[in-house]
Amino acid sequence: VLLVRNRKEFSALGSRCPHYGAPLSKGRVLKGHRLRCPWHGACFNIKTGDIEEYPSLDCLPCFKVTVEDGKVFVTAKKKVPTLPAATKHNQHLGLASLVGVAALVCAETLRQEGFTGRIIMATKEEHAPYDKSKLSKEMNMKAEDLYLRKPEFLSAHDIELWTEKEAVSVDFQKQKVHFMDGSSQKYNQLLIATGSHSSFLKVPGADLQNVHLLQTPEDSSKVLELAAGKNLVIVGASFIGTSFQRALCQPAARGANETSLQPGAAKLPAWLPLPFQMLQNKGVKFYMKTELYELKGKDGKVTEAILASGEELPADVVVVGIGVSPNSAFLKGTSIARDSSGAILVNLRMQTNIPNVFAAGDVVSFPVALLNGERSSIHHQQVAEAHGSIAAFNMLKKQKELHTVPFFWTTMLGKSIRYAGCGKGYTDTVVKGSLEQQKFLIFYIRDGFVTAAASLNCDPMVSLIAEVLYSGEQISKEEAE
Repeated sequence: VLLVRNRKEFSALGSRCPHYGAPLSKGRVLKGHRLRCPWHGACFNIKTGDIEEYPSLDCLPCFKVTVEDGKVFVTAKKKVPTLPAATKHNQHLGLASLVGVAALVCAETLRQEGFTGRIIMATKEEHAPYDKSKLSKEMNMKAEDLYLRKPEFLSAHDIELWTEKEAVSVDFQKQKVHFMDGSSQKYNQLLIATGSHSSFLKVPGADLQNVHLLQTPEDSSKVLELAAGKNLVIVGASFIGTSFQRALCQPAARGANETSLQPGAAKLPAWLPLPFQMLQNKGVKFYMKTELYELKGKDGKVTEAILASGEELPADVVVVGIGVSPNSAFLKGTSIARDSSGAILVNLRMQTNIPNVFAAGDVVSFPVALLNGERSSIHHQQVAEAHGSIAAFNMLKKQKELHTVPFFWTTMLGKSIRYAGCGKGYTDTVVKGSLEQQKFLIFYIRDGFVTAAASLNCDPMVSLIAEVLYSGEQISKEEAE
């Protein structure tokens, strides 16, 4: 039990974050009522245990507190918090949701807020929604162990899950979704949360065997199996690329000879040299700002990666992590508003330009408060969950706008890096501590103020900064220094 004192008021809550088990005693309470997790930024109301910021899907248990003769007594019953049970459908309003983590949170929020109509989640995958952040971090896990909610949980709350059901078009006038198998489904309200897909290599030989993207649990397991003791080439300087390298340095893949190609000269977060250094110490060879020219193979399987310089790298397995594109091609030719990348344009209520149609998660571009309302697509699980919740409230006509601070985390050889805010377009940094000593806090500055922060071994500083940014307070460069 975690006991929290706010002036003369006491609250008693569960002591571990339901997300990944972080000790909440190391978290922070700000503004008198919000407890923020030190690891991944989840927030809980200290009086009710309710979620106020994701990524946790579960509330904290909350216990009775009494004060007598200067002593504090906590009365607790062992009880797991659950969603309220769904009742029979007594509303005609329905929802067809194209599934991702945003859709899952939307469905749960609808039930929590008392919606009793029909909810359908349709996905082209064969799995229930799962924790995609673990695909590049814990590659030896079974798909079922990654599920955010078990199918039995969804069934108990009357949430229909349609797997291997790919949407191919939407008729917005007739309010109908058409699927690959020829079937269709009418909706009263629609949430499009189809996420994003990994970008494909566009070089000769990209279609050879053992050239892999990371999109499903099966992809993750296959790469781990193939990489052991082989020559592995990873294309991409993204978070996914460095996470791959970290995972493949683990015992299950020992013996892999790794090479990482980092094409392009995009502006990278200031802390990225640290993971590169850590991975180099593990034998990973980096080729920076280098283009992949061609993949060569034998008997249909990749054997070599040829660089633009002409250098030849042995390659038994190639993993591609060069960015993502929104899964919105099935909307081509419709009247829904999208940007040049294909991302669906939404407002702060997750509404599209079409009545009764909402969108959330990786597939959208939305106004970001930390960028003064400039639109952006942010591919973080926590952001997608916040989107799903906001969409649900507005489907129920409970007017609510998005107000969240993006929070991201990654793990590198046992070291956890936290990142909060939105550093897009940053022009300056303030570094506290040392990257070399693997203990640092970095502020990202835009127009003289902090818009993001990253840290290693400085918990709970990033959670604290996230809470300050959430409150609307500004941190100047001088204050950061």
